Amino acid sequence: MVYWRVSKETHSTMAERRIVECVPNFSEGRDKSVIEAIARSIQAVPGVMLLDVDPGADTNRTVYTFVGEPEAVLEAALRSAATAFGLIDMSRHSGAHPRMGALDVCPFVPVSGVTMDDCVELARRAAERIAAELSVPVYLYENAASRPDRRNLADIRSGEYEALSDKLGKPEWKPDFGPAAFVPSWGATVVGARDFLIAYNVNLNTRDRKLANEVALAVREGGRAARDHAGNIQKDANGEKVMLPGRLRHVRAIGWYIDAYRKAQVSINLTNYRETPLHVVYETVREEAEKLGLSVCGSELVGLVPLEPLAEAGRWYLRRMGKSAGAPEAELLELAATTLGLDSVAPFDPAKKIIDYVARAKAPLVAMSVERFVDEVSSDSPAPGGGSVAALAGSLAAALAAMVANLTVGKKGYESTWEAMSGLAVKAQAVKARLTNAVDDDTNAFNAVMDAMKMPKATPAEKAARDAALQAGYKSAVAVPLSTAEACVEALMLAQESVAGNRNSASDAGVAALMARAGAHGAALNVLINLGSIADPDYVSSMKAAVAGLRASADELCDKVVAAVESTFS
Repeated sequence: MVYWRVSKETHSTMAERRIVECVPNFSEGRDKSVIEAIARSIQAVPGVMLLDVDPGADTNRTVYTFVGEPEAVLEAALRSAATAFGLIDMSRHSGAHPRMGALDVCPFVPVSGVTMDDCVELARRAAERIAAELSVPVYLYENAASRPDRRNLADIRSGEYEALSDKLGKPEWKPDFGPAAFVPSWGATVVGARDFLIAYNVNLNTRDRKLANEVALAVREGGRAARDHAGNIQKDANGEKVMLPGRLRHVRAIGWYIDAYRKAQVSINLTNYRETPLHVVYETVREEAEKLGLSVCGSELVGLVPLEPLAEAGRWYLRRMGKSAGAPEAELLELAATTLGLDSVAPFDPAKKIIDYVARAKAPLVAMSVERFVDEVSSDSPAPGGGSVAALAGSLAAALAAMVANLTVGKKGYESTWEAMSGLAVKAQAVKARLTNAVDDDTNAFNAVMDAMKMPKATPAEKAARDAALQAGYKSAVAVPLSTAEACVEALMLAQESVAGNRNSASDAGVAALMARAGAHGAALNVLINLGSIADPDYVSSMKAAVAGLRASADELCDKVVAAVESTFS
């Protein structure tokens, strides 16, 4: 049969938390009151975490870094722009850094759970609203650019603020949004979407900056100038240098010496870790260093980094060892940090260095001991309740499927399944994480309904607002367990696949199936109990159909898994 899938239009599927980073650069780095006012406007937005405020007096520029859910980040960007509009006067600005506007540049960066296309849409919405609400010219750049010749920030900003008045009068420089008119106090803003930039330094066992720079020239995308046998730089017919590209795309690098470390480093900006993974950068630097008789002795991450490049590094090193790549997240990070030597010059604390962890919502239930969680469920508090328990059951099912797969990889007699089982374990870890998050998500959804019930209802307007909040709360209380049920069905599919693994663990695959079915049915009941409070009949009907399909799929899958497991005993 084709197992039940709920369409994306029906509800918001449960997945990893959606996190976007925004890094607006404002043309004020000296006036503390202005810098702090902009920071406060960002911090005031619920769901946004301001990670860094970096002012520079010489550049007269401050870079703010904040993260959060896409809509919250958009709101924070808009509020910060509105705050700056009343405080920064570009006609009086001077500084060492190139600039053309009070909010000079505002990039949106995908971190987790969002795509570049999502950030492009976010950037265009932000640009349109800044232009409309402040009546200022706004350009789009990088991945959000409206045309190829506006992709590069430096090209858009050429001539800077001083040339902007004349520039706006030219048809080719009509803004993407807003008036083609010079606003002396503001200038113009450039909004875009770009990949996350990882600042990464690899340590060498030398203090020789020149040797470090040789390694940098070999690995960086721009490479080095070609030279003839006499050592002279070669030029083409136009008099331009002939360049020999380096080994790695999306890598900018130089060599330098850090006296505090007494080491030379290859200092790297990695502009697209999805196409050039972090571990590939490290291994390539190691190879080039060895050609010069050097050794790599660790590395460091400067600032914050997304979870994925480190988790993928852990998976890659596990595969290189011949082990399953489906290890728990904490093990992946530990292996990556150890192999890359991330604590070689400073302590590496994932809780402080990984954006996903810094920005993640609190999960008090998951953080409990098993004993305390069971006690909390057994108390007279209505939450955590059946929805959280159903999610926990599903997460244990996915964990068991991962365990069976991991116990198969490397086991003699199962060589033909190793690759498939490693892939299965990776998928199971992802499903496990989604369901683990749902343990707290379900309780939070219930609490949202409780909060709506406490809203005032003395006037017709208050009653309407309360009713709307309640309907939204009940739909959230439906969406979370529905997503839990879907994920439990995915866990059942993984349990079914895992039966082909290590026969000694077949019973574990059967337990996984039984737990996943319990999770699916438990979550389904939590959907149904909340539907009675929802006034939209079409929504209710579609949710009931979705639940029926998921429960039927769970039963059929579980029966097949248990039968397959029992057949291994005979």
